[in-house]
Order: sequence, then structure tokens, then C-alpha cells
Amino acid sequence: MPATLLALGAIALWSLLAALAVGLRSVPPYLLLGLSLTGAALIAAPTWRRWRVPLPTLALGVYGLFGFHLLLFLALRRAPAVEANLINYLWPLLIVLLAPLVLRGLRLTARHVTAALLGFAGAALVITGGRWTLSIAHWDGYALALGSALIWSTYSLLTRRVPPFPTAAVGLFCLVSGLLALGAHAALEPRYVPSAREWLLIGALALGPMGAAFFLWDAALKRGDARAIGALSFLTPLASTLLLIATGFGRFSWTTAIAAALIVGGAVLGSRR
Repeated sequence: MPATLLALGAIALWSLLAALAVGLRSVPPYLLLGLSLTGAALIAAPTWRRWRVPLPTLALGVYGLFGFHLLLFLALRRAPAVEANLINYLWPLLIVLLAPLVLRGLRLTARHVTAALLGFAGAALVITGGRWTLSIAHWDGYALALGSALIWSTYSLLTRRVPPFPTAAVGLFCLVSGLLALGAHAALEPRYVPSAREWLLIGALALGPMGAAFFLWDAALKRGDARAIGALSFLTPLASTLLLIATGFGRFSWTTAIAAALIVGGAVLGSRR
């Protein structure tokens, strides 16, 4: 399957995250992350024979899946959600900018930089609605959000620098990261028992945005141009917002329309050969 379709599959699944999370607002974040990731590992369990990877590769996988979410959750506790989410969405831009530094044979072109900047401008509009203020009082939250963006972008690129490993091994990354998250829940969060409805939504997360999406993303990066995939990734906040609007949890506005034009334009420009 072409890398672009694999990346779009991951993006489509990630766009479901916000809509599913609406019904999971009462679940403590580390518990939600732990249950989702361990659930994803259980779903992928039939491929366990292909999970064997060198320890540095496993460490990279945990760095990406657990480290990204850990810093993002901490950022959301220390800074307003809109600003933290916006800074976190620097990760597609960082993938484009860092790709020539991390991966051999790639160079930074004006086309890819322009595509990434268009995408980030669109993401900023769709996330903030055109209204946001950065306050120095929340500098620690902003720094954590930037750290989460740096972790996901470098993880995505470094998977191409370690010895080749099967995409199935992402199941092991999910398992170890999920267990770490459950440990963080036990240490830092109050005990919580999800309701039957919440268990269904957690299962949907494990199957899609917190499960299959990571496998599709890994496969896309193995086969495609990281710069083009980075530009495509700005479609995630747009698709997520449009889905919330379609399900009655948001309203369409002129900023959404402009954001859509910027993001789609950047994605098309970045994907051109």
C-alpha cells in the first residue's frame, strides 16, 4: 500500500480521538492511556512472535509512545489546553525541518518548508479559532508541550535510523508504554473504575486512534518521504474539528474554512513530487 494512503489512514484514526475522548472526560488520563495502549497490545498479540527487537529499538518505541503522551498530559495540566495543543502540533513541522538532519539523502527544500508553514498556520487557526494569548506564567506548560512535539517528531524519524524492525513490533512498544502509564496512574491518580459505556469507548480507542494508527504510521514512515508525511499530518486537527462539528460538538466558522484551505493547500504542496 502506498505510504500516502497509510499515513492518511493513521490521520483518519487520530481524527477520531477528540470525538471519542468527549465521552471519556471522567477517566484519569494516565489510566486512559494505559488501558488504551495495553488494549492495543492485546489486539496485536497474535503477532507477538515478531515483537523481538533490540533493546535500543524498544527504548526508542517507549520514548515515542510513552514519552510523547507523558509530556503532553503534563503540559495540559500546566498550561491552557488550546495553547498547549497548538504548541504540541509543531510536531509535523519539526518532522519536515528535522528530516534532512536525521535521515540521509534528504534535503530541505523551499516547497516542503512552505507546505509545513501553511499547514501549521491552518492548524493554529483550527485549534484556536483565531483567538489565543501566550502568557509567560505558563512557560513550563509550553515547554512541556514543545518537548512532546520534539519527542514525536524525533521518534518518527529515528525509526528509520535504527536497524530495520517489523511494524508488528509496535505492539511491544504499546505494551511496555501502556504498563508504564498504568504504573503512573497507580502512583499519581485516584482509583477509578470505568463504566460499561467507557469500557466500550476505551476499546474503540485501543482499536483505532491508540492502536492501529500507530501501526499505520510506522508503515507509512518506512515506505514514504518523511517530509511529505509531515505536511500531510496537519490534516489531523482539521479532520478532528470537522468530525466534532458533524457530531454536534462544534460549530463551523470562517476560521475553519480558512484553516481547511491552508492545511489542504500545504498537504497538496508537500505531497507533490
